[in-house]
Amino acid sequence: GGGYCFNRENCDTRYDTMRRLMSSREWPATRVGTGILSSQPEENPHWWNANMVFIPYCSSDVWSGASSKSEKNEYAFMGALIIQEVIKELVGKGLSTAKVLLLAGSSAGGTGVLLNVDRVAEQLEEMGYQGIQVRGLADSGWFLDNKQYRRTDCIDTITCAPTEAIRRGIRYWNGIVPERCKLQFKEGEEWNCFFGYKVYPTLRCPVFVVQWLFDEAQLTVDNVHLTGQPVQEGQWLYIQNLGRELRNTLKDVTASFAPACLSHEIITRNHWTDIQVKGTSLPRALHCWDRSLHESNKNGKAPLKGCPVHLIDSCPWPHCNPSCPTIRDQFTGQEMNVIQFLMHMGFDVQKMAQQQGLEPSKLLGMLSSGN
Repeated sequence: GGGYCFNRENCDTRYDTMRRLMSSREWPATRVGTGILSSQPEENPHWWNANMVFIPYCSSDVWSGASSKSEKNEYAFMGALIIQEVIKELVGKGLSTAKVLLLAGSSAGGTGVLLNVDRVAEQLEEMGYQGIQVRGLADSGWFLDNKQYRRTDCIDTITCAPTEAIRRGIRYWNGIVPERCKLQFKEGEEWNCFFGYKVYPTLRCPVFVVQWLFDEAQLTVDNVHLTGQPVQEGQWLYIQNLGRELRNTLKDVTASFAPACLSHEIITRNHWTDIQVKGTSLPRALHCWDRSLHESNKNGKAPLKGCPVHLIDSCPWPHCNPSCPTIRDQFTGQEMNVIQFLMHMGFDVQKMAQQQGLEPSKLLGMLSSGN
């Protein structure tokens, strides 16, 4: 992951301020895998001993680009080609004997999974490896092309509405979208395929979607900035509505994990085992998903009992789930509990209790226990 840039100006700025996302020249020689990339069973209970390949991000094109540097283009955008080349190289390193290939990514990498998973499956089939089951795990890459809280002109990556930024980006990167999704939209409307709920129904490979209901990157592009000042009522309603809209787009997603937290990215965080939805942790849900795909390949049986794969919080506001990652005050760095956080956001307990038809003390009790 790491966002993207979509024109010469903001790519220049990105090159000056975040060069590691534009060039591999200054990358460290080694990295320690964390979360789903950890080789410690305590941190990664289900896949600690899998073969893992980490592909860092330097193409700034949501893994979709296919354009080399030219007279016209100062930069090369080759995200889609990088993935293809890595697959080719891995076939010679043992991938050819794999049973399952899981393509996983966070943020822009999560959207990259949705854009590339079917193409990777086709590539392996064409190379003669029909036996490898290709699957996707998209973390924090399921964005909504919703109306911004405050509309702003498209000046840079932060102010630009997601649809407009992607529309410009596709042209600039010569972006590739999945063939079956492309056929659903008119020419020039391919940007739709960058949005999870539009591309997902067209995918052939099984994909597990992990998405915070109140994703910080989504709120940023929607111009809701939770800094210091109490949140106005309009923002508060907007935030709750965002959670509802996101929940709706996930209802037909077979395998999903969507906690009602304000956060961004999870699968490579070392606390990824702590978050639970309806009493199930993410590693456990992924294990259930893995098993259900294995079982259904064998005999198309019903879902496994006590092993859920569709986990979406139903409570209505950020951090109403007690297992959410700790929130820190953006200014002081102090950790906050749910009640402190809501008060910090200008949350009116009296008024909220009235709306819910509860005594304020009962509501506070529910908030602190996370019901």
